[in-house]
Amino acid sequence: MRFSPGLVLLLPLLSPLAHAELIDDVFDRGELRIALEANTPPFNFKDGDKLTGFEVELGEQLAKEMDVRPSFITTDDTDLLPGVETGKYDVAINHIAMTAELRDRFDFSAPYKETPELAIPFQKGNPAFKSSLDKALQHIKADGRLKALTQKWFESE
Repeated sequence: MRFSPGLVLLLPLLSPLAHAELIDDVFDRGELRIALEANTPPFNFKDGDKLTGFEVELGEQLAKEMDVRPSFITTDDTDLLPGVETGKYDVAINHIAMTAELRDRFDFSAPYKETPELAIPFQKGNPAFKSSLDKALQHIKADGRLKALTQKWFESE
């Protein structure tokens, strides 16, 4: 079989079609890479060497619903969102409010906390990932796990 040199010119046009959906990457790895700062109790923090907090437990529940394991990566605010944008992390669960500026840069899950409206940002253009993440979040809401987490970590609210 002979390869036509003209086909080589078409290869760059096919690259968007070859772009894998984020959900495929997550399932292939078997893990959800979750970025957080781990310094803002009760949302996420370290208790000794152990990560804990509302958002850590939320991330564990979301990964479980998606049938993958959570992989928490602690970082700082200078790397958190840029890391999601470049694909270094799949999501950031770090009490991030959906602002107009961030909506231009990221897609978001459904809110997990209403006041302020907190949601989980991820790379734009991943509708199957959004669907899977929102479905997992909906299950956690529907069966009372999100309410139990909220009561556990925010008793005074």
